Amino acid sequence: MKTYYVDCKKEMDEEGIRKCAEMIREGKIGIFPTETVYGIGTDARNSTAAQKIFEVKGRKSDNPFIVHISDFDMLKQVVKEPNEMEQKLIDAFFPGPFTLILGKKEEIPNVVTASLSTVGVRMPSSAIARKLIEEANTPICAPSANLSSRPSGTRIEDIQEEFDGKVDFMIDGGMSEIGVESTVCKVIDGIPTILRPGKITKEDIMAVTGICRLDSHIFQSATGKVESPGMKYKHYAPKAEALMVYSEDEHTCIDLIKEHIKENTVVIGFEEHRAYFPNTKFYAYGHIGHLEEVMHSIFALLRKVDRENPDFIIIEGVKKEGLGVAIMNRLIRSVSYHYIEK
Repeated sequence: MKTYYVDCKKEMDEEGIRKCAEMIREGKIGIFPTETVYGIGTDARNSTAAQKIFEVKGRKSDNPFIVHISDFDMLKQVVKEPNEMEQKLIDAFFPGPFTLILGKKEEIPNVVTASLSTVGVRMPSSAIARKLIEEANTPICAPSANLSSRPSGTRIEDIQEEFDGKVDFMIDGGMSEIGVESTVCKVIDGIPTILRPGKITKEDIMAVTGICRLDSHIFQSATGKVESPGMKYKHYAPKAEALMVYSEDEHTCIDLIKEHIKENTVVIGFEEHRAYFPNTKFYAYGHIGHLEEVMHSIFALLRKVDRENPDFIIIEGVKKEGLGVAIMNRLIRSVSYHYIEK
């Protein structure tokens, strides 16, 4: 298969996007950018096309997809009438890096939702993603653009390594703005509950609704049926064995990292801590107090470190508050729950 490539890094190629949209309507699959990470998508109403994504990604079929829409009219085509709390969340966070779990309409096939009666739906703020959905004139189901269990794709160069020749098109929108997947939320017993944390934090939701809670599986693996991707399986992982280390005390954290360094180890942490590891290969994911930097760079950095072929990767954790909840959620899964917290 020859992959059709569209370059939208500097300006939107509307003709190229229209060709990709035509492929979506034909039941083909492709890679496109959003403000969070890149997605691999197709027509959400075409069960045969959706099944191709599972096969190309190597993804288990009990892991539901998120459905992406371009406007509020399309939302009505996909889901049942939201209740008052759900509507508050839609009004506040659509469009943006926010997915809401709602009751699905029949036209969304079971293969997309892992046979659940609900579906996660979001309206990206990315102009390229919205244009693609609008031109396709159909909702697009799309998980993140990565092979199953690998770090999510935030640069087309990383994605090409895994999918060139395996998908029908790729749209290059440059580096992802945010760098981690959307916040996934479901209203349970009237309370907005975060199933997967992201850029929209618990504090952001509480500012709108006055109430919010984190699902108990944010920092541990779920079992059985799950309504959000990123809850159940090993995810975001580099190829090398990895350990995450965190302590609120900076020097304790540094000492713990030093204690676990072995031959051919790479350390990922704050730029301010580079000087503590003069004899170890060190990559900075950002600066202390700037968690947006960490969020933006972590997946691309994990892929970069992988190309160094280390035997061991040690990642410095962050405090589990604000954006740190989403970062730690991804890091804990990326090291397959192999972490030390003191």
